[in-house]
Amino acid sequence: MGLRDRSETDRRRARWNVVAVGLAVTGAVLLALGLPTHWSAAPGLPERAVGPPATTTSTQEAKSSAEAPRTPTTGPLMDSVAPVEITIPVLRVSSPLVDLGLTADGALEVPGNGDDAGWYTGAPTPGALGPAIIAGHVDWNGEPGVFHRLGTLQPGDRVQVRREDDSIATFAVTSVRQHPKNGFPTDDVYGAIDHAGLRLITCGGEFDESRNTYTDNIVAYAKLVDVHP
Repeated sequence: MGLRDRSETDRRRARWNVVAVGLAVTGAVLLALGLPTHWSAAPGLPERAVGPPATTTSTQEAKSSAEAPRTPTTGPLMDSVAPVEITIPVLRVSSPLVDLGLTADGALEVPGNGDDAGWYTGAPTPGALGPAIIAGHVDWNGEPGVFHRLGTLQPGDRVQVRREDDSIATFAVTSVRQHPKNGFPTDDVYGAIDHAGLRLITCGGEFDESRNTYTDNIVAYAKLVDVHP
């Protein structure tokens, strides 16, 4: 592949660049997470955004990468283990996590109801190096969705993610931002970072009935602060 002669730092940087490109493409689909009845892309984006390329890092590849020497990072890190549940105590949210993968035609899957949040399996696992992506509805068929009050989170609020091995990754919210869908900050949300991060995504702003979509996205940014056990 031409990477054997590179340093480990170059190898990891090249691998992450591939992942970031794939995630930037799939970000178009995640922008529609507040729609109560059906899904469409944000203004100016294709109606059916394609998923990440086949070269996107898998969970097993991410685990192997995590076991290799790392470039400088900040904060704690965990091995790659798939998440199964998210809890946000201040919002009284406790939800199983469904896997968000790809459909047969290459589009990104989305949560099938308003109660469950979903983790995009092409992104890092929560607790591993990089931005883990968890998305949920703001509403569903006129009822509040799992991330209905996501925009009320404050810096320092805790988010806990339980993983398949019963380890708990605890994140602290660093900021909550509202972005217009036609100005979504793809690099900030999906780009490479030097720590174990988490992005919680839902819809916000006004509901545009003519387009049957919300005008904005709410993104809560968080950083891993505690690991149990």
